[in-house]
Amino acid sequence: MKLTDFPLPPALTWAFVATFGAILGSFLNVVIHRLPRKKEIVVTPSACPACGTPIRPWDNIPIVSWLLLGGKCRSCKAGISIRYPLVEAAASLLTLLVVWHYGLTVTALAYLFFCLALLAITLIDLEHRIIPDAITIPGTVIGLLLVRWTEVTWLEAVIGAAAGFGVLLFVGLVYEKVTGIEGMGGGDVKMAAMMGAFLGWKGIVLTIFFGSFLGSLAGVITMARGKGGRRTALPFGTFLAPAAVFVLFLGQTVIDWYLGLVWR
Repeated sequence: MKLTDFPLPPALTWAFVATFGAILGSFLNVVIHRLPRKKEIVVTPSACPACGTPIRPWDNIPIVSWLLLGGKCRSCKAGISIRYPLVEAAASLLTLLVVWHYGLTVTALAYLFFCLALLAITLIDLEHRIIPDAITIPGTVIGLLLVRWTEVTWLEAVIGAAAGFGVLLFVGLVYEKVTGIEGMGGGDVKMAAMMGAFLGWKGIVLTIFFGSFLGSLAGVITMARGKGGRRTALPFGTFLAPAAVFVLFLGQTVIDWYLGLVWR
């Protein structure tokens, strides 16, 4: 379904899409905060992390409430992390991007789930240095189940999931054997399997390449600033996630460009 087929003026349609994305981002904030802490996600109402006061509906409007409250809890005046409106804004932007690219379709819903899962993984990995199985394992299954509505075939999705899992597992085992240091966490390996299920084998190869490039660049910058060494551990998932989003939207363009250079 194209946006022009939606029974609203284009501006209102885009506003609806952006608002829907921000609401999803608000829920994503709950997942990011509670999942690594092993807290219930769906039933328990939102509350201030500092004083425990339940958040009123009018204080829980994505982005707007944080701005109106000046980034503070209404009850105890404790600071509310800027992460909350930033996640809501990022989710809104991702929703707009997916709908712009795929229209109002089941394909858009499939890839929106993928992008938001990656956003949650990024924030959790940054703060806790873990990638929850509760996201990656169901995400892999969902990617395979929704394959008929994605841009890869069933075979490409299966090979992609296996390749993502296998390549990172192999690299991690070799690195650990050579250096004696764990080179790749199990969460990264399962995350790669999820990405392969959505992107196929070509997409996961590109994702690992770009993710490794971003990770290496971050490592060089960290060492240059004197805040780490060659063995400083970096949360690899935070580099794989943006690489996967890039590949989702521009991966085929990169592949076509490269093949054009090779076969010119």
